Amino acid sequence: MHRRIIADLLIIILLLTFMIQLVSCGKKYTPEQKKYIKKIEEFREEKNDFMQNNPESPFVQDKSVKFHPLKYFPVNPNFVFYSKLYRNPEPDTITIFGTKGEARKAIRFGYVKFNYKGKNYGLNVYKGTTSDGTDYYTIWFTDKTTGDETYGVGRYLDFDLNPDTNYVYTIDFNLAYNPYCAYSAKYSCAIPSKDDHLGIAVEAGEMKFH
Repeated sequence: MHRRIIADLLIIILLLTFMIQLVSCGKKYTPEQKKYIKKIEEFREEKNDFMQNNPESPFVQDKSVKFHPLKYFPVNPNFVFYSKLYRNPEPDTITIFGTKGEARKAIRFGYVKFNYKGKNYGLNVYKGTTSDGTDYYTIWFTDKTTGDETYGVGRYLDFDLNPDTNYVYTIDFNLAYNPYCAYSAKYSCAIPSKDDHLGIAVEAGEMKFH
């Protein structure tokens, strides 16, 4: 009887040791990665302050929506990629729709590509124009977390165009964010097309707010 109890305890100890080692291995980061994680966490704190207090925040604009800190996946350095911008020789203008059903025009300017776990993926880079005539570039996407852990419409990544055609961009999904319509129905935002779906779970960046 005692031998059986001891054997069972040894098995439990071995399992616990294995689980502790597994968890600790998953959280080993280089000093550079730790510095990066801290930088992203600080950025998130600054964004929370903006969302809570800035007059341009959707929570300040729409008093019916109660603010609470935005929700995020833990910062994951493995969701940072690098790519050149592959410009489309003849950028085409497409129609996309906003969450209130309105049609919008956007130029499919080019695309970026990256490799994740041995498979290649790509995302379109769109060129748009604000109401005051300013050009902007952006990435819209959905993935396997969309509608579950993340906002059902999709998420965005800002894209700052560099005039150097050989420039290598950082595609950081830890900076993926929700458009304002994720917080307030007063806003309308672009809906990513089926061409902008990633067949992976991008467990990085902002999660659902509501």
